[in-house]
Amino acid sequence: MWNQVQETVSFIKGKTNFAPEYGVILGSGLGSFTDDILIEYILPYGEIPNFPVSTVQGHKGALVFGTIGDKKVVAMQGRFHYYEGYSMQEVTFPVRVMKFLGVEKLIVSNASGGVNPNYEVGSVVILEDHINMMPEHPLRGKNDERFGPRFVNMSEPYSKNMIIKAKELAQKLNIKVHEGIYLGLQGPTFETLAEYKMVKILGADCVGMSTVPEVIVARHMNIECFGLSVITDMGNEENIETVSHDEVLQAAKKAEPHVRSLIKELILNY
Repeated sequence: MWNQVQETVSFIKGKTNFAPEYGVILGSGLGSFTDDILIEYILPYGEIPNFPVSTVQGHKGALVFGTIGDKKVVAMQGRFHYYEGYSMQEVTFPVRVMKFLGVEKLIVSNASGGVNPNYEVGSVVILEDHINMMPEHPLRGKNDERFGPRFVNMSEPYSKNMIIKAKELAQKLNIKVHEGIYLGLQGPTFETLAEYKMVKILGADCVGMSTVPEVIVARHMNIECFGLSVITDMGNEENIETVSHDEVLQAAKKAEPHVRSLIKELILNY
């Protein structure tokens, strides 16, 4: 893993000569955030050594380098999921690379199913914590101290300071936000009614198939993290909705202007 990361970082530095401070991982239907970036370089995943390639509709598949104001940013237009058949090490490989390019802060976004009755389709949720119920852990196996410690303190997976700032900015921007706990499941099936009930009983507010592995690996390397989730379908005891991936993308697209504004302002002001 170390040699692969170093090879990929060297390749990217050779192509871009760019040292980003912020990393952004864009979830389903949220890829047009890159329109807010003054783009300097675009590297398709297929051209980057050791990089997986996204196979999911709504995930374009490129690293985008540029600036927002005076902040240097690298954005992943499309992420990788465990359910696509990749290992957890492959899913989180880009986060390792980001760290060694210079990234100190990571912003992750996703689309999720809501179980909190205060949510509705299109709600924007600031993640305050997560529950990891994926069947594999990205740090399983021999630990390489050059990345981080064997046992990672996860008392603050999502930066409290970034959450405070984001809530202030949301108020100024007149964007309604919720705070919530995200539960990560493997997928790719949407949840059954019984599974939605389980998610709620376990104390989570929303459920999805990403984010948790990336945040674990980022915290392993002491990267500060901030997470946003767009509620694209609701699952509760009274009213489980039938949902398709196209509908998820449409719901995410509707909420995207709010998500884009919030991420942009957070990068500018934090």
